[in-house]
Amino acid sequence: MTPQELLAASSRVALSGLIHDIGKFAERAGLDPGAELLDANLHQYARRQQAGGRQWFTHRHGAYTAAAIDLLERHFPRLVGTDVAPFAAWDAPNVDDSLINAAARHHKPETALQWLIATADRVASGFERETFDRYNDAEEGTSTGGDHFSSRQLTLFEQIRLDESPSEQPALNYRYALQPLSPMAIFPQPAKACEPNKRDRVKATQQYRALWDQFAEALKAIPDSHQDRLDLWLDHFDTLLATYAHAIPAATAFGVKPEVSLYDHSKAVAALATALWRWHQARDDDPQAIIDSQQQRADWDTPKLLLIQGDLFGIQDFIFAAGGETQRRAAKLLRGRSFYVGLLTECAAMRVLDALALPPTSQIINAAGKFLIVAPNTEAMRSALAEVRSTLDTWFLAHSFGQAGVGLAWLEASCNDFLSARGDPKNSHQRFRTLMKRLFAQLDLAKAQRFGLCSETPAEPVFEGFLDRFDNRLGVCQIDGRSPAEREEVHQGRALALSLLAKDQINIGNWLTQFERLLVTREGIGQHTLDVDLFGYRISFTGEEADSGRFGPAVREDNLLRAWDFSLPAADGERALWNGYARRYINGYIPRFSGTETRAYEQDKYARCDPEADGDVSPNEPKTLNHLACEDQWLNERERWVGIRALSTLKGDIDNLGLIFQQGLAEPTFAKMAALSRQTNAFFAVYLPWLCATEYPNTYTVFAGGDDFFLIGPWRSQMALARRLQHDFARYVADNPAIHFSAGLSTTKPGLPIRHLAALGEQALEQAKGLRPEKNAVTCFGETVPWSAFVALGEAGVELKALADELALSTGFIYGLLELIEKAEHVHQRPENAIWHSQFAYRAARMLERAPGLRDRSKVEERRRLQQRLAQVIALGGIERFGGRYRIPLFTHLYQTRD
Repeated sequence: MTPQELLAASSRVALSGLIHDIGKFAERAGLDPGAELLDANLHQYARRQQAGGRQWFTHRHGAYTAAAIDLLERHFPRLVGTDVAPFAAWDAPNVDDSLINAAARHHKPETALQWLIATADRVASGFERETFDRYNDAEEGTSTGGDHFSSRQLTLFEQIRLDESPSEQPALNYRYALQPLSPMAIFPQPAKACEPNKRDRVKATQQYRALWDQFAEALKAIPDSHQDRLDLWLDHFDTLLATYAHAIPAATAFGVKPEVSLYDHSKAVAALATALWRWHQARDDDPQAIIDSQQQRADWDTPKLLLIQGDLFGIQDFIFAAGGETQRRAAKLLRGRSFYVGLLTECAAMRVLDALALPPTSQIINAAGKFLIVAPNTEAMRSALAEVRSTLDTWFLAHSFGQAGVGLAWLEASCNDFLSARGDPKNSHQRFRTLMKRLFAQLDLAKAQRFGLCSETPAEPVFEGFLDRFDNRLGVCQIDGRSPAEREEVHQGRALALSLLAKDQINIGNWLTQFERLLVTREGIGQHTLDVDLFGYRISFTGEEADSGRFGPAVREDNLLRAWDFSLPAADGERALWNGYARRYINGYIPRFSGTETRAYEQDKYARCDPEADGDVSPNEPKTLNHLACEDQWLNERERWVGIRALSTLKGDIDNLGLIFQQGLAEPTFAKMAALSRQTNAFFAVYLPWLCATEYPNTYTVFAGGDDFFLIGPWRSQMALARRLQHDFARYVADNPAIHFSAGLSTTKPGLPIRHLAALGEQALEQAKGLRPEKNAVTCFGETVPWSAFVALGEAGVELKALADELALSTGFIYGLLELIEKAEHVHQRPENAIWHSQFAYRAARMLERAPGLRDRSKVEERRRLQQRLAQVIALGGIERFGGRYRIPLFTHLYQTRD
């Protein structure tokens, strides 16, 4: 086979694995294929059981898989005909070895292809032989007491345990509602709120039917012309299935926990099946030999699989590279570079897939600069990977001079490495845990050996003649401060010497406000194409699909490789994240001006901003960082803007993530690991940008995805956002106290170089991570506190402001409290500091005696009452309770009242 033919054949195997369980969706939705067809399908695809003179079928979903494919086939790529390798053509003698049969017969496999899909199904689930045999003959029913119609999916987050596993698992109280993927749908709900009663079959079926009808209608949105390139179409279908099957339980028989989604299980099966078929195909194995080895599991210790990891390192150096003109265009560069980092990861993974002729479904994990691909373990694959590594290294050496790159590592694995084992329950999954530890260790080693500098064959040098690349007139790039400038362009009336990469990043910053879709092609398309190719791919931003005929001509010319939708979720937060194209979550929220704010500009809100540096202030124009620094000001009664102009960076990441993945789940499987990664990423990549767009519209998402985030916005809003994120994340992980994140807030005046902003944010995060024993903390104004204290300090700040407004507390009085806090903190070292109580009482009394309306002798009792209130709120409820941490509400009050 040619590489293109091999890719097409691999894509067909992947599709068979991806839809092997689609019958579960169809059956639960109550689809009626007709009595005659259903009976025929049951005999062909389901397992027949017999006992006590009674016969029945188990795993009826196999019959519905075939029926569902029949219903959906007109919107699928061609599944019949002469060009359907490795499956049988429609009129071939071995017609039973069709793609449909391979998908539907995974519980009754007969042919080699059917056995490979069935094997992938078992491996993805982690079933050892005896367990699967019992599962294969079991009737429907879950550990939660529901059946396959009423059971709703559990959340893995609720089950994470990092301490010694208790002898009895606690009750699992949360489920995912049966809804399409959206910012709201990713949150688990109490079981009573979304799980129908087992006896209410009608309601349970109606919910599935509504979801199925949406899925079937949404399938039509994939452009018909994209069916001519199966891997392109498959990328779209993968997003479609993720959108509508992310909350459908995959397994609902044998009393199992319904904890893995139909999508995550099916994706794992597709990747494993493709790799297994390619391994046997490369060896030209006899079909009967394949059947025998799968039936007996005779070769399940053979390392047929290759797990390939990629990790983009040096992200911050790449995003925050700075030249003389960087600060002037900081906002555009931030969004352009952040998006570019996402593109780099996507294209690096795609380069691996293309080099190995694998479909997009072979990429199991893709989040925050990391990816995991399942491939066949052959010498040809290893050689191709070495070439890809060289390609990636050469690109990064040429464009980032070694400050960023993609670490690429691979590890062989056998089917048995993914399985549980009988015996000691504590060690039943030790083999899979060991595989995961080896996988992480292999990637760490690859990152420590960047660019092959520790190997006998390091990356090809690209610096020969480096100085000759500098034009004597243009010199160094004025944006990144290190690359040879290659072009001079006028931006906002200024002539700039730019490298092509910097030019691309500026263009992306502009185009993100205009477009929501991009194309990956062999040759550039249209006028919005990046100048620098990404590992051999051309990237073009595009508008409405109608403008390009849904890109059909590019498909027919074999030019279009991928079409990615990167639009943000709809404002309501409930609309399905599906627009007919594969989705990539690489776009952050960008604050823009509204009509109201442009009027506010005329009222002097942004008066101190530099118009030349900050661009046009008009509706729908992006805000710069200088503008954002002004957004937490407020108009006082004299129509004057009050409060400091300041920015805060908010940087955070999940605590103990490695531990969570390596030992958090009591019964880990490959599909569970993939699901946990996808769901972890969803909070930061799906929900966070939507939250910023709808409730914190002055926040830049520099990056958000995987397990971390980095945001920039007005100082006080960022504090509120930090509290909101912590609250929502706790809800997202089903209030599991073992899962949490730490964050650092760093507040600065506008105009500080962006690299310094990043460094200060990182320092604040590291300080928060230093809180022991659990981390789970936030640093703000130099104080590190647990989240519970940060919330309480916010409430204390509200009380302080209310009291200050009521009593007109002076700035001098508030500033004086900082001195008392200093003394209160060191009472144990210097006992004389205990006098701070008396000093507070004296200052409060003196302040009240001078207050207008309280100076008369007749006001003695009122002054005493108010002094007691001050003592209760500030001395006891503030300084005594929080100590030095009370600086947080004090600074907050002082900064928001500064004139």
